Amino acid sequence: MTTDASRGAEAPPELVQLLTPEGERVEHPDYDIDLSAEEVQSLYRDLTLVRRIDLEAVALQRQGELGIWASLLGQEAAQIGSGRALTDSDMAFPTYREHGVAWCRDVDPVKLLGLFRGVNHGGWDPEEHNFHLYTIVIGSQTLHAVGYAMGIQRDDASAATIVYFGDGATSQGDVNESFIWASVFNAPIVFFCQNNQWAISEPLEKQTRIPLYRRASGFGFPGIRVDGNDVFACLAVTRKALEAARTGQGPTLIEAFTYRMGAHTTTDDPTRYRVASELEAWKLKDPIERVKSYLFKNELADQAFFDSVDAEADQLGADLRRRCLAMPDPEPLDIFDHVYREPHSLIDRERAQFAAYLEGFRD
Repeated sequence: MTTDASRGAEAPPELVQLLTPEGERVEHPDYDIDLSAEEVQSLYRDLTLVRRIDLEAVALQRQGELGIWASLLGQEAAQIGSGRALTDSDMAFPTYREHGVAWCRDVDPVKLLGLFRGVNHGGWDPEEHNFHLYTIVIGSQTLHAVGYAMGIQRDDASAATIVYFGDGATSQGDVNESFIWASVFNAPIVFFCQNNQWAISEPLEKQTRIPLYRRASGFGFPGIRVDGNDVFACLAVTRKALEAARTGQGPTLIEAFTYRMGAHTTTDDPTRYRVASELEAWKLKDPIERVKSYLFKNELADQAFFDSVDAEADQLGADLRRRCLAMPDPEPLDIFDHVYREPHSLIDRERAQFAAYLEGFRD
């Protein structure tokens, strides 16, 4: 267990870790992974590009181009590791912060920005990417995910569902209800909790008196705590949990022990409730730097590789900004177009009423 003073500066003894903050490879008896140089390079590229997307989005919001943004800074390894563990047939249910998982599911990052810019309600097709729309209501996606997993079970399909939520969401009734349903029906689902230590301004100790992963045992399925800043461990643990789900072994709760380096959203000021020393302690556990150190130490990449990734990140950031600013504003009546799949009399009346209201401004 961590102490309140250090809040994760020392790794908890039950933490699954395969790559130390210093970039040293360590073994684990139950969770191991064999990665080629190309695979490690690919993970490093994912981590770097996703961070650049996030930083560019924060800058766009500060300049008034987005209404709000929920940063993933510091949580890249948890998202890339778990996202790259998914197969094409698996289904992911995100919150509003899973930009890294969206990247792994080939969702155009500009479509993420469209939601926060207010020009769409989520601009990607969940069926095309097997990545559901972002969920703002805390914890509600866990019930949706369990229902989807039960559908997979009844279709006798070889697939699994993963659902993401934060430490604060574990206090929500929806999340605990989803645990009950998943356990009782042995649903093929992985619950992936990104424990970033803060539920907005509330610290972890206001959510629980035991490590979050231990809650799973009370519902009748296994839980595991993984170093959420270790992309190797997140990949290995999630891959094993998804395989267990696909093969009829039921749900698993993964607690990715990480840290939210930025604000909860761009409307938040974290300096009002947490101390600078805590942030500095977690900077030493940066998920990108430890992979970079591993690549360097083991001579799996040279400076030219890192320069090329940085250049790609710069190009991605510039392209993201250009395409964001070019997004057209929707017409006011477009808000009614995708409420229901088929025509609906209530929506038709409301559209007509709103059209008449807008027409009054033209007189």
